[in-house]
Order: sequence, then C-alpha cells, then structure tokens
Amino acid sequence: MTDDPTLRFYADNAATYAEHVTTPTGPRLSAFLARVPAGGKILELGCGNGRDAAHMLSLGFDVEATDGTPELAAEAERRIGRPVRILRFEQLDADAAYDGIWACASLLHAPAADLVDILGRIHRALRPGGVFTASFKAGSGEGHDGLGRYFNYPSAERLRADYAAAGWADIVLETQMGTGYDAQPTAWLWVTARRSP
Repeated sequence: MTDDPTLRFYADNAATYAEHVTTPTGPRLSAFLARVPAGGKILELGCGNGRDAAHMLSLGFDVEATDGTPELAAEAERRIGRPVRILRFEQLDADAAYDGIWACASLLHAPAADLVDILGRIHRALRPGGVFTASFKAGSGEGHDGLGRYFNYPSAERLRADYAAAGWADIVLETQMGTGYDAQPTAWLWVTARRSP
C-alpha cells in the first residue's frame, strides 16, 4: 500500500501537480499504443492529471483511468470529462479484462516488498497477448525523496527478477535519462512486457 506521506503530498498538491506537465508522455506512449489493438481496452494505473488518458481517448481507445489519490482523480476527471476510478495497486482484481495496461511513473510508489504481488495482479488483469508498460526511477533501494514521497528505486536487475517472479516472460527493459516533478536528473527504467498468448 502506498504510504501516507506520499498520498498526502499528492492530495495537498493536486492542483499544482495537475498543471505541471499537460502534454502526453510521447514516444513511449506511442510505442505502447502501437501494440494495443485499435479501440482496445486500456487500464491506466495512476493516471495523475489525466494527460495520457486524454490522449488515448482522443485516439479511440477504451480507457479506464484510475488513481489512488481522490484529489488527483478529480483533476483528471476535469481534463478527460469522465469518471476516474479510485484504485490502489493492491486492489486490482481483474481477470483477463484489458488489452493494455499503462503505468507511467506510478508503480514507482508501490512498496518494494509488494511489487511482485502487484505485478502478478497486472499479469492476471491482461488478456492473453496483452501489453503492459511501466516506468520506474532507477536506484539501489527504497526511500523518500526531498518532497517526502516514497519510491521503490529498483535496479534493472531487481526489476527483471520481480517481473519474472510475477510470471512475466517477454520483458524489454530500457534506460532513459530525464527528470520528474522535483526537477532532479533521473535515470528512468521503462519496462514493457506482454502476457503470453
């Protein structure tokens, strides 16, 4: 379960966070969508301000946007013009319901000890052949950033091991330098995996 200081940060800063970046994620999102059937059903875990959900909806995908923070979900609802489900990662209990699952900069807040279970839930929620893309801030162990937010900070090796333990076999992991809300230089780990047909 996401820790209280992290939830409190997003609750207290929802309006500011919602206006931080309003353009879609870009090439990573486009690559994900290229692997989802036209009009396919997509679950977004941690939709934040709704920028990616809005883009996916504009392209005709059937998007279920979710977030664990009610205040951020309300901001996303305003952007996309439809309800956003309040959902914590550990509450996901769908079975073969989605063609794609998108988790941009959200699962990085899942407790490291819970990540294998959550990745297993995501695996079950995908239809056979479905695609899952997520991003994490690279590191060597969990901790809190200067804003008080918890991150699991995995290494590439740890992520590969966690995905494998959760039943994923087709795993592609790439590193990209960038930044985040805190404007600090960050090595991002992007992982794309597919549920076996």
